[in-house]
Amino acid sequence: MKIALIGYGKMGHIIESIALERGHEIVCIIDKDNTEDFHSAAFASADVAIEFTTPQTAEANLLRAWAVGVPVVSGTTGWNIEEFRIKNFELRTKNSDRGLMWSSNYSIGVNLLFALNKQLAKFMEAYPNYTPHMTEVHHIHKLDAPSGTAKTLQEAIGEERLPVADIESIREGEVPGIHTITWDSEVDTITISHSAKSRKGFALGAVIAAEWMKGKTGWHEFSEVILS
Repeated sequence: MKIALIGYGKMGHIIESIALERGHEIVCIIDKDNTEDFHSAAFASADVAIEFTTPQTAEANLLRAWAVGVPVVSGTTGWNIEEFRIKNFELRTKNSDRGLMWSSNYSIGVNLLFALNKQLAKFMEAYPNYTPHMTEVHHIHKLDAPSGTAKTLQEAIGEERLPVADIESIREGEVPGIHTITWDSEVDTITISHSAKSRKGFALGAVIAAEWMKGKTGWHEFSEVILS
């Protein structure tokens, strides 16, 4: 499969390595200094583009990819779910010839945590004596706080019950990512948590998502890949 990379930071390099290990071809790499390559024949030849950039540039990146018919797997965070919906990406891709998958986190383990978190929140509707709280810990280089993953977890709790979980964000060392949700009562505490050991899990998930997105149009979520 032919893959284009949009964004070539730490994640971009790891995604490149994993894609090559899985037998794919990287036909184009676009970073902030060569955005004119969106108009290249190499970029247009890609089956899928994988985009990890910034909230300030992501929308333009998606539009440029769609303009030449390349579907996108986007992992850009820093915008919350509400902002993402305001931008109408879901509406702009559903039932269209544009292809987009977006997730706040492409780790398979984190997406299983998403499912567990939503189910536990449903159970807690019947037990208002439990109060939710969330802690997310990441490396000092992460720009957004709270993390996109924490916001996704928070939104899922809010869909099932009130109050939603407050989020404590911690930035220290080179921690790849830890997300912990606790439900506390006077008599006990329930905890579910995910701790990433490296960025490789996120990158592998993004490549798996790209493999799934080949030839697809419309709006898609990573849960379709791992929970179907």
